[in-house]
Amino acid sequence: MNAMPVQLESAPAATRPGVLNPPSTGGPGQPNLVPVDFQSTGASPNHPLVEALVASALFRDYQRAFRDATGLPLTLRPLAGWQLAHQGERRQNPFCALMSHTNRSCSACLQMQQVICDAATDAPATRKCAVGIYETAVRVQIGQETIGWLQTGQVFFQPPTPRQTLNALKQLDTWGIQLDLPAAVRSYAATPVVPQKEYEAKMRLLQFFADQLGALANQIVVRQQNAEPVQITRARQFIEANFKEDISLAAVARHAGMSSFYFCKTFKKVTGLNYTKYLNRVRVEQAKQLLLNFNYRISEIAYEVGFQSLTHFNRAFRIIAGQSPTEYRGRLAAS
Repeated sequence: MNAMPVQLESAPAATRPGVLNPPSTGGPGQPNLVPVDFQSTGASPNHPLVEALVASALFRDYQRAFRDATGLPLTLRPLAGWQLAHQGERRQNPFCALMSHTNRSCSACLQMQQVICDAATDAPATRKCAVGIYETAVRVQIGQETIGWLQTGQVFFQPPTPRQTLNALKQLDTWGIQLDLPAAVRSYAATPVVPQKEYEAKMRLLQFFADQLGALANQIVVRQQNAEPVQITRARQFIEANFKEDISLAAVARHAGMSSFYFCKTFKKVTGLNYTKYLNRVRVEQAKQLLLNFNYRISEIAYEVGFQSLTHFNRAFRIIAGQSPTEYRGRLAAS
């Protein structure tokens, strides 16, 4: 096992083309925007696999033990996820939770998250964010293919100095976050302090767990391949790769090598959904990810994920999510 790389200064901006680019500086009072290429944040075929891992007894038991032993959050994030790793996690650092309150701070955190994940190749990657807090990503893979990341951290290696605390508060103020100053200071000071050597040892153990998850993921893939007809697998992959387009049932059936009638019957039997409902669900799940970025209008997202009208998008979203896109985004903003 290679030693875990730790960067003791702020990580550089992400520069991977088409995913996360350095934020542009707005004028006075204007937010810094992180442009997102919708194409690059499309539905990942590994997303259902990661969901299956998260629901597994292996992950739930380890997550519970890790939380209890370390007091830190632990999240398994899919390859194409576009959300803050620990949003809503019960062990989330309260000071880090403040970061989701404005577009600028949320964008900075998402960019930082991508930097850490890009760095997590052969060993866990740990980086320090703009407010001086360390976070870590560990790659989960099947063979050479990355399927997601285990993410944890939100710690200090040493107690923060008064100057460090002041700089962190200034950074939040720069992002436009309205602070209850005494509460923010208390939250920052309450960030767990873990000696660096001890933290690195815990991350090596987390790497072993990532290897276990990779083995479990491989077992799930084998079971799914044995249980699902290859034509339906081919159809689902075609839908997930082209959901932004106006793809017809006949086109999907043709790609699967089946007649439209037999495709409809078999697809419903295997997935539990008819073709239209399945397509809408894929589009709505992707829309949920894009709604996390408050820089994009709801109408823009609706058309980007493949709906032909805003009315159709709103109706499908409410049926699947139980609330309108506006209500869904409002809950995100309030959390």
